Amino acid sequence: MSQPDAGIFAAVDPEIITAIDNRAGEIAQGASVSPKIAALLALGSVPVALGALARDVYGQAPADVVDALQFALLLEYLEADFYSRGIAATGLILPTDVAVFTTISAHEAAHVSALQTLIQGKGSTPNAKPTFDFTAKGALPGFAFAVGQYTTFTMLAQGFEDLGVRAYKGQIGRLINDKAVLTAALTIHSVEARHAAEVRRLRGKKAWISTNSRDDLPALLQGIYDGEENGTQAGVSVIPFAGTDSTSATEAFDEPLTMAQVLPILTPFL
Repeated sequence: MSQPDAGIFAAVDPEIITAIDNRAGEIAQGASVSPKIAALLALGSVPVALGALARDVYGQAPADVVDALQFALLLEYLEADFYSRGIAATGLILPTDVAVFTTISAHEAAHVSALQTLIQGKGSTPNAKPTFDFTAKGALPGFAFAVGQYTTFTMLAQGFEDLGVRAYKGQIGRLINDKAVLTAALTIHSVEARHAAEVRRLRGKKAWISTNSRDDLPALLQGIYDGEENGTQAGVSVIPFAGTDSTSATEAFDEPLTMAQVLPILTPFL
């Protein structure tokens, strides 16, 4: 490496260099790259190549970040509306559990506010809250947050929280280059995971998903759990590390859900 080239690399954040170096290795192994980036790489100059690879690694469009935030906002609108209606309903929630759901409701309202602020900070307007149908277009006939419907309420709470955890994880790749938004999303994701565990505890279930089991939830929520039976992570089978209990290997990892996978699950409630 020439002295000027060494100076260029010395001036770049090591974290950025690591990301660029990893991407360069992927391309060398045959990973796809846009024709424009390939043309810039072909010029051979270190500054040009560095710039081209940086553009390839960090070329995420702001619109993509906003789209991911709007998607997260839809999920939070759903949960915030669901819990606020549950808290407001007379006699629905068991007295012993009111404090838990009141706290979760406050969390979801805060998540909505945070996401709206992030979207506005990107120069966009947060999407309006839709009208939600918690009968799922009649699949849960008669559900109206009424006395005697606490079991259905907690079933939906479990499903929505489990969905939120996987859905947030599915958007991380779209936020990876916007550290401020990524940090915000991860802080929400971890709280959603705690919500899921707490709701499951109240229902007498394991705090985590086992294989692709939806437990006793309605069949229309099965999509929330599909794919969780995966026993391979980063190309490595984790089953052998679980000894004789292969189920625990799948329980040790939550799989992401893409927007395309989540939207059909949400559609009955919209």
